[in-house]
Amino acid sequence: MKITAAVLEEIGRPGPYAQTRPLNVCEIDLAEPRHGEVLVRVAAAGLCHSDLSVINGDRPRPVPMVLGHEGAGIVERVGEGVGDLAPGDHVVFVFVPSCGHCVPCQAGRPALCEPGAAANGRGEMLGGGSRLSRDGQRVYHLTGVSSYATHAVLSRNSLVKIDREVPLSIAALMGCAVLTGAGAVFNTGAVAPGGRAAVVGLGGVGLAAVLGAAAAGAETIVAVDTLPAKLEMARDLGATHCFEAGDPDLTGKIKEATQGGVDAALEFAGSARALESAFSFTRRGGTTITAGLPNPKAVLNISPLTLVAEERSLRGSYLGSGVPSRDIPRFLGLFRRGKLAVDKLLTHRIALQDVNAGFDRLHRGEAIRQVIEFEG
Repeated sequence: MKITAAVLEEIGRPGPYAQTRPLNVCEIDLAEPRHGEVLVRVAAAGLCHSDLSVINGDRPRPVPMVLGHEGAGIVERVGEGVGDLAPGDHVVFVFVPSCGHCVPCQAGRPALCEPGAAANGRGEMLGGGSRLSRDGQRVYHLTGVSSYATHAVLSRNSLVKIDREVPLSIAALMGCAVLTGAGAVFNTGAVAPGGRAAVVGLGGVGLAAVLGAAAAGAETIVAVDTLPAKLEMARDLGATHCFEAGDPDLTGKIKEATQGGVDAALEFAGSARALESAFSFTRRGGTTITAGLPNPKAVLNISPLTLVAEERSLRGSYLGSGVPSRDIPRFLGLFRRGKLAVDKLLTHRIALQDVNAGFDRLHRGEAIRQVIEFEG
């Protein structure tokens, strides 16, 4: 079938993107779903820094590629072997397709699925190959999702069924921003009721972590960012202390405000320097968690002695260390009960044709979460 999609034609094209247009909105071909796959009409897709890092070259991927890894939509057709989804079902997309059989999947850690990671690195579907093409030539998938398109074919294992009452523009945020940010709080751990937490980097994922820390009952929530507007939003979402990242006495001020440092510092800026900063104001015995995705050449500089002598922990968190089929319904439940104000993260609703300008806005830090909304 013919679909309209935003195709990344070249990596590293300079901005402003509204002029250089690295994403080409054009007509391409989408094949029918194969065994274990599902055709979905995309309703909403979020703009995330992870997509921006593919555009600017921080995370190289094969091109041409349809971007978009966060989204939600409505099932139109199912392939053979899919018996638990039907046309009309509402679904959230998950950017790690889990095979269910590798060692991490069997251990209950689908975010670390080995075949899923390998397929994502190749720009292919979990079942192999691509379902996208243009003029007979292959077009690659981003993380088996490619949600910047009117329709997508995904592995059944990349989909979580949700209640139809949830607005799909809100549901889309569950697939990355909330799953990663709030998931790092609830799953990767170390944020306890009455505890002290810090969030460094206040994009959509970081602010979702602020929401998660508040929902988890943290007494002190420190927010750190370079932009005053984002610090103001963090305070509105539950942060108790806000600091600008460029403050030369940032660590000292946070340690003073938290009586020696935070129990858990969560870094989402995608910067080695930001992670080092987060580590510096984590208290003795505390945990520093990173879910940011810096350039692969970035190097972290911390003292190993500190890990031992102060019994510190440094942990990574991918996909919120979660189980999407369990966590997405839980987070939606918190949203519907007023405990997780995900709707406040949605600052812009745009059309697919405006996707390049949307990434300019994201690069300038003028948006939290922008969502492409598709008509029909």
